[in-house]
Amino acid sequence: MTRRNLAALIIITVIAALLAFPFREAVYHLVVIPLAYVFWLLGLFYRSIDQSFWWIGIVLVTLLVLGISLLPEIKPNGRKIDLQREERGGVESLARALEKSNQGTYFKWMVANRLGKLAHQLLSLREHGKPRSLFAPLAGEGWEPPDEVRQYLERGLQGSFADFPIARWDYFSQPKKNPLDLHVKEAVEFLESQHLDGHV
Repeated sequence: MTRRNLAALIIITVIAALLAFPFREAVYHLVVIPLAYVFWLLGLFYRSIDQSFWWIGIVLVTLLVLGISLLPEIKPNGRKIDLQREERGGVESLARALEKSNQGTYFKWMVANRLGKLAHQLLSLREHGKPRSLFAPLAGEGWEPPDEVRQYLERGLQGSFADFPIARWDYFSQPKKNPLDLHVKEAVEFLESQHLDGHV
């Protein structure tokens, strides 16, 4: 829930509470009494029908639900339901995460994780494919990123979005800055410079 939605919910609740007392008589006559009458009629209807009919209806509904659950692939028109999700490639997944990166820490971390993995691959290529731990610092000969870019790539590769939780009571306060807030363009430009400068 965003701050705007939370604020709107609080305002609506306060307004409803202020209006509840003056309009209680109208609500009683227009809502409570008609509802009570409807429930009374439903009770009469329920008691007027023999219990055996209700049990037959419950059994039929249960059999129908079981039949639908056991045959999920059958549709009324005879076609099967395709339950497989469309697979997305790495570039498409990164593009979707970039589009949603302003919606929260999780999507920011997804972008940083992809770029951190790319940085790890570049450094592995420089070392001629020598095995390199994902938890090793992103460092090597000629690898001199700005400190903010280094933290961004390392937290994306080795960290998690759970490292930056948002406290429930902080909705109305300014969120604290973290390494994932770096503009993606800075990290991409650094990685491009490392790829094109002849080291790889």
